[in-house]
Amino acid sequence: MLDKVIVGSEEWCAFPNLGIPAIKARVDSGAKTSALHAINIHPFIKDGDNWVRFDINPIQNNTKTVIHCEAPLVDKRIVKSSSGYREKRYVIKANIQVGDSNWEVEVTLTNRDSMGFRMLLGREAMSGRILVDPEQKYLLGQPTTEKLKEYYNKNEEPKKGLRIGLLASNPELYSNRRIMEAGEMRGHEMHFLNLKYCYMKLDAETPEIHYRGGRVLNDFDAVIPRIRPSMTFYGCALTRHFEALKVYCLNSAAAISQSRDKLYSLQLLLNSGVDIPTTGFANSPLDTNDLIKMVGGSPLIVKLLEGTQGKGVVLAETKKAAESVINAFKSLNANILVQEFIKEANGKDIRCFVIDGKVVAAIQREALPGEFRANIHLGGTASIIKATAEEKKIAIKATKAMGLKVAGVDIIRSSKGPLLLEVNSSPGLEGIEGATNKDIAGEMIRAIEKNFKI
Repeated sequence: MLDKVIVGSEEWCAFPNLGIPAIKARVDSGAKTSALHAINIHPFIKDGDNWVRFDINPIQNNTKTVIHCEAPLVDKRIVKSSSGYREKRYVIKANIQVGDSNWEVEVTLTNRDSMGFRMLLGREAMSGRILVDPEQKYLLGQPTTEKLKEYYNKNEEPKKGLRIGLLASNPELYSNRRIMEAGEMRGHEMHFLNLKYCYMKLDAETPEIHYRGGRVLNDFDAVIPRIRPSMTFYGCALTRHFEALKVYCLNSAAAISQSRDKLYSLQLLLNSGVDIPTTGFANSPLDTNDLIKMVGGSPLIVKLLEGTQGKGVVLAETKKAAESVINAFKSLNANILVQEFIKEANGKDIRCFVIDGKVVAAIQREALPGEFRANIHLGGTASIIKATAEEKKIAIKATKAMGLKVAGVDIIRSSKGPLLLEVNSSPGLEGIEGATNKDIAGEMIRAIEKNFKI
């Protein structure tokens, strides 16, 4: 017992192996797991082992001081916070120094911006080594302001490149990880901004965007919106607010919104001279028969206007089946599009990736044997292909019609020539980078740099 360190409810500690000379911790024997504040968390392989790379702002309410850390990855586990929120976290092992004692502990990584302490020391890390006097604080001393400046000023690097935010929902998604890596490789300060953690202050004089815990996000040079369909409304509202703050957005809120409106986007494309499969739209179920004739009869495709890519899409192989599907949707007051089925495409489409008015890569996607494919990509295999001049022209024209800087344009080859299926404002990178071996994420970063003449 005499060998144990006596600490208060709050203490300063250090993580020498992570390059963190001082960080204030909440000592909480009621918490099983220790937690360390971390942002920009990315797993990677080092010498054949799993590691994780992350950044930390070690001083509360100070986002300018950043420590870049790497540590062996031990596990990923679900942790329940004190507020009852369940979160999957990366777990690392690191040496912690408390007073004159030093030992290895397991620590979970999580964003603690909303908490009062950058570090939580739980009972697993304290077991057999620490006794807590909850009435006391800083029994082991605390660094002066001058000492903290001495510790951390040397870690503050002069600003290089741009401060870029990736506005998305899942930091582990391949596309998001690649964009973060590409930006960092080109010397930019990258921040993953979970759009669910962002909130806005609408004010004529001092409009702001805040992040969980109250951090103000008004100091970004550029933002890359990658908004999942279910978050379109809120994601576009945030993007508009960044635009109001004069932050450059790679795709504008207006462009994203109109690309997500299936009917409006098709009308814009036609007005720009882009051919699409013959498509019908009606409000009344009394017009079903003529609607079917309008698109050339069965087989035909029925698409929910509010459906996301690959969902809410039905192939009706006969006239009777088409009538049943259309009337069923109408009975639910659902808005639908009816579209001709391009049989000669034989389950294949072309994805052209357009960045800043140029087709940077193209792939052909083919459905797996026996898989239903309704003029829309549902999965299968991808292979590199040389898009024709006409297909490239359509892809560029379609992207321009939507007002997008970055888009995945899906084209189907028909007996009438190439027809445009869809313009995706948040196209995935995994399939096209894997098939072409091109650095698409890097091209996206270069498109931002061109705007700043870097």
